[in-house]
Amino acid sequence: MAWPVARARAIDSNEVIALWPDSPPGGGGPRGAVATDRKGAVSNVASPCIEVFLPRRPTGSAVLVAAGGGYKRIEMQSEADPAAGWLNDRGIAAFVLRYRLPVEGWNDGAIVSLQDAQRALRLMRARAGRYGFDSDLVGALGFSAGGHLMGLLSTGFGDPSYAAIDDVDALAARPAATALIYPVISLEPPYDKTSTRRSLTGAHPDRAAEAAWSVDTHVRQGCPAMFLVQAEDDPISNPENTRLMAAACQQANVPVEMHRFATGGHGFGMGKPGTPTTEWPAFYEAWLRERGFIGR
Repeated sequence: MAWPVARARAIDSNEVIALWPDSPPGGGGPRGAVATDRKGAVSNVASPCIEVFLPRRPTGSAVLVAAGGGYKRIEMQSEADPAAGWLNDRGIAAFVLRYRLPVEGWNDGAIVSLQDAQRALRLMRARAGRYGFDSDLVGALGFSAGGHLMGLLSTGFGDPSYAAIDDVDALAARPAATALIYPVISLEPPYDKTSTRRSLTGAHPDRAAEAAWSVDTHVRQGCPAMFLVQAEDDPISNPENTRLMAAACQQANVPVEMHRFATGGHGFGMGKPGTPTTEWPAFYEAWLRERGFIGR
C-alpha cells in the first residue's frame, strides 16, 4: 500500500554540487540525463552530486543522506526527500547524495559508490563555513542499500577509496554520528540474497568478497556512534542485520542505540502510517539532540 510522501523544503531553489571537478575516478559509466521512474527513484547517474537542503532556522549541523534501492536505483522521493525535509524542520542542513551505481558500467566497479560518499562528506566539511554549520557536526543517514553505503563510510573512513585530487581530499571522511535505517549489513550467507549483494559482488561471489563488503566486519574502535532501526517483518533485509551491527559495535566499544519494531516491513522511510515505525524519528531526534545536532 502506498502512503503520502512529504517533500523536502529549503529556503530557495536547491544548490546541486558536483562531487568531482572532472570525470569521476576510473571513468566509464552511463551517458545522458538521469532517469527518474514513476515512483521518483533515479538511475543512470552519470554525474554524481549532492543536493543542498538548507533549514530556515539552522542549528549549525548537517547530515549526509543516502537513500536505498539495492545499488540499482536511488529512492529519492520515498526516502531521501522526506528525510531532508524532516532534518530541515529541526534546523539541520541536509545534503542528499546522488551516488554512482556499480551496475551502470563504471570502470572502478563496486567501489564507486563509496568513492562518492567519501568525497561528499569531505565536500560538506570544506563548505561548512559557506552553509553555516560546524564541520565537526556532520552526520550520516542511510536507508536500506544507502544504509549499507553509510555503514561502509562510517567504518572505512580511514581507508581511501580513490587517489586524492585536491585539498578537499585532505579532510576527514568520518561522520560524527551515523543512523542506519533498515540497512543491509551482512552480505555473507545466510544474508546474501539481497540486490545489494548481487550489485556489489556479482552472481557468483567468493566468500572473501562477501565478507569484505559486509559492514559489520569493518567495525572497530573509533567508529562513530550508531543509531539502528529495523522492523521484525522486513522481507528484504534480514532482521538479523541490525543485530549483527549492534553486536559488532558493542564488541568494539562503539556507542550504539537500536530500535526494532514488530511490523513495518521494508522501505518505510520516515515511518509507515499504521505501523509502529512512525515512532523512530522521535527516537532519532532525541539521539541527535544528545550529540549536539539539535538545540545548540
